[in-house]
Amino acid sequence: MRPADVVAKDILGAYLIRNVNSKMKAVVKIVEVEAYMGVKDKGSHSYGGRITERNKTMYLEGGVFYVYKIYGIHYCLNVVVNKKDMPHAVLIRAVEPIKGLEIIEKNRGFKENTKNLTNGPGKLSQALDIDLRFNGSNVGDKELYISEDGKVEDEQIISAKRINIDYAAECKDLLLRFYLKGNKFISAK
Repeated sequence: MRPADVVAKDILGAYLIRNVNSKMKAVVKIVEVEAYMGVKDKGSHSYGGRITERNKTMYLEGGVFYVYKIYGIHYCLNVVVNKKDMPHAVLIRAVEPIKGLEIIEKNRGFKENTKNLTNGPGKLSQALDIDLRFNGSNVGDKELYISEDGKVEDEQIISAKRINIDYAAECKDLLLRFYLKGNKFISAK
C-alpha cells in the first residue's frame, strides 16, 4: 500500500473498464485525478479522523472503490489506496473514452464524442453508470475495474491545485491534482 499522491500519478493513463454484460463494455483512459491524503488533509472526507456512514469505506485496506454522492445528484469514484485505517484515496476526475462510445453516449443522453462526455467526476460516473452499488467493491472486480495497461511517463503529467475545495484552508493550495498534458478530456477549472 502506498500514499495517494504516489498512486494518483501511477494510475494516470490506466484504463477503467466497465463491463455492462458479457458482450458489451466501455473502456476509458484515466486522464485526471486528485489525491486525498487522509486525516491531516483538510480537503479529505476523513480530515480529523472523522468516520461516518458516507466515508467509512476510506478506512478499508486499499484496493477498493469509494463512491459517494455530491449535490444530491452526482456520484464520484475514488480508489482507496493505503493501509487499513489510513484513509488515503484518489478521486478519478476525468477519463477519455477509448471503447464502447455507444454505451457512454447512451448513459450521458447525447451523441457526440466531445470532452463534455467525461470531463468531470459526475459526468464520468454517469457515462459508466457508476453509483453507490460500487462503493466498497474491489478494484479488480469484473463489473468495474482498473487495468494496468496504458501507463504514462512522468514528463506527461502536470501537477496542479485541486478543484472546488476552497473550504480546505491551506490544503486547497497543495499540488495534488494530476492530469495528462494536452488531453482535451480534463475537467474545467
